[in-house]
Amino acid sequence: MPSKKVTSDLKNQYTHILPARKLFLAGIFFLLILLPGFLYSQENIQKKQIDNSENLYDTDLLPASFHTERRKLFREKMADHAAAVFIAAPVRNRSNDVDYKYHQNPDFYYYTGYRHPDALLLILKEPVTINGQTANEFIFIQENDEMMETWTGKVPSAEDVRNSSGIRSVAINTGFDSAGINWNQFEKIYLKTAVNLNYNTIEKGSTGWMAAKFKEQTSGISEKVDRAGMLKINSLLREVKTSEEIDLMKKAIDLTCRGFIEVIKAAKPGMTEQQLQTINEYFWYYGGAEYAGYPSIVGGGHNACVLHYEKNRKKLVDGDFVVMDMGAEYHGYTADVTRSFPINGKFSKEQKLLYDLVLKAQEAGISVCKPGTPFNEPHKVATKIIADGLIKLGIIKKEDQVRKYFMHGTSHYLGLDVHDPGTYGPLQPNSVITVEPGIYIKKGSPCDPKWWDIGIRIEDDILITESDPINLSACIPKTTEEIEALMAQESLFNELHKN
Repeated sequence: MPSKKVTSDLKNQYTHILPARKLFLAGIFFLLILLPGFLYSQENIQKKQIDNSENLYDTDLLPASFHTERRKLFREKMADHAAAVFIAAPVRNRSNDVDYKYHQNPDFYYYTGYRHPDALLLILKEPVTINGQTANEFIFIQENDEMMETWTGKVPSAEDVRNSSGIRSVAINTGFDSAGINWNQFEKIYLKTAVNLNYNTIEKGSTGWMAAKFKEQTSGISEKVDRAGMLKINSLLREVKTSEEIDLMKKAIDLTCRGFIEVIKAAKPGMTEQQLQTINEYFWYYGGAEYAGYPSIVGGGHNACVLHYEKNRKKLVDGDFVVMDMGAEYHGYTADVTRSFPINGKFSKEQKLLYDLVLKAQEAGISVCKPGTPFNEPHKVATKIIADGLIKLGIIKKEDQVRKYFMHGTSHYLGLDVHDPGTYGPLQPNSVITVEPGIYIKKGSPCDPKWWDIGIRIEDDILITESDPINLSACIPKTTEEIEALMAQESLFNELHKN
């Protein structure tokens, strides 16, 4: 069950109140930022003398043994005489000559550890011969290009990929069309491509080019291509996490917890939604996060009633209730946590009544997260409690009206994707799910106006074990008393921006 207090190490880590004089405070602040960076650079100058690999800066990436085992398990679930084709995510253009920061197709990363574009993985049930090599797995990757590396950095060599993925048969992507793969020999071809893949990319060796070549080479046997079968196997494997995956998820969640604790202390009327977002994310990136796992949601007042609100531009005023749904991503694995709080630090009577109702529903939902429990059981439990509570408050009259104010599911799987694949069958040990009930009462709803523009969601990341569930994000306070106490504390950011 969720902790009732912030753990002492997190309390002490970010709650220092520095001397009030701004100049001294600013000096200390920049020293805190620059000194770790200086020490880090000195450490890595020494490391570089003995390690020039791509993994110089990250020593806790998934090992080659993990990816090798995942491919082995996938192969065991394949039909006889089958092949599986995984195509890396393409580079996505943001505008003109600026691309979005690259993010790999999670399935491709899961089976290879390869985090670069323009690659294709082939897993085979039985060994075949391609390019003179006989093996049951092949990967086609980018070729090293010194000129491009001057602009965009090092691309892993074939030997680097062998070491990081465990795949021995590595080829250059521009040779995919001439590899002489006889697709007719396979009775089934599982296929996984990235969403919105552009098959019209003409650059030889690119993701789109390889996808187009595969489509062309299999045009006469398209009935053998099986996307549904691919999804089924991936869902079976990715639902249950290994110890290595759980360690990375804990890291992502711990970073997210630190951000939430600091931003709740810093929040006050007059700040914007984006300022709250920025404070939260600062602590992730400072701690080593690589991305936000999904677009950060920070909605105050009427925006708190928009489930996937992402603009985050509103100036928050006294009386606004804030929903903050955010998660750091670390080595591909994402957290997904939501907290809701009054921007002025004090719950109104109506806000407290609704908040305590959501919290009661969430804690009841978490309590049933045990092995063998139907996936939808936390939702059923939470929905019943919210419906009964809304009837008691006079907001609805009948239980089936609850969908007007609680319109989403309570749980989803979590991992490499914020909505990770899974079977949605009985809960299994070592899977991670969210539990996130909510209430959203928009202005103009058919109830007393005193409830209008209150949106509340409380979400935690729950590890299913052999016995009781473990709340991995319990380090973030969530009772009304805890939240008010935390918001009464001074924050480093508040000190810096005092007038």
